[in-house]
Amino acid sequence: MARIKGGLNARKKHNRVLKLAKGYRGARSNQYRIAKQSVMRAMAEAYKGRKEKKRQMRQLWIARINAAARLNGLSYSKFMYGLKLAEVEINRKMLAEMAVNDPEGFKSLADLVKEKVA
Repeated sequence: MARIKGGLNARKKHNRVLKLAKGYRGARSNQYRIAKQSVMRAMAEAYKGRKEKKRQMRQLWIARINAAARLNGLSYSKFMYGLKLAEVEINRKMLAEMAVNDPEGFKSLADLVKEKVA
């Protein structure tokens, strides 16, 4: 039986990596070995970046809630504690949205918190 060479599979593999490296500078987009290293690193950084983005969004929400709470005479921690006591279950994303777009609604929540904490 005749031997089957692996050229076709290797070419597919190389083209897949080179396609991902399209737009990279210099040899990173042309040479397989260098492109493979760059793509592997880029994929790892992209994975980390997706995790980092979630952290940064939570930080932003907390900063917005804190700013709005301080305008209503509360700290962030007292505000969140008061919400827990009042059994109000609104996530930080929605609280931040209220703080920016609905100050009256946020003020009513702050008043409720002040009653519960005091």
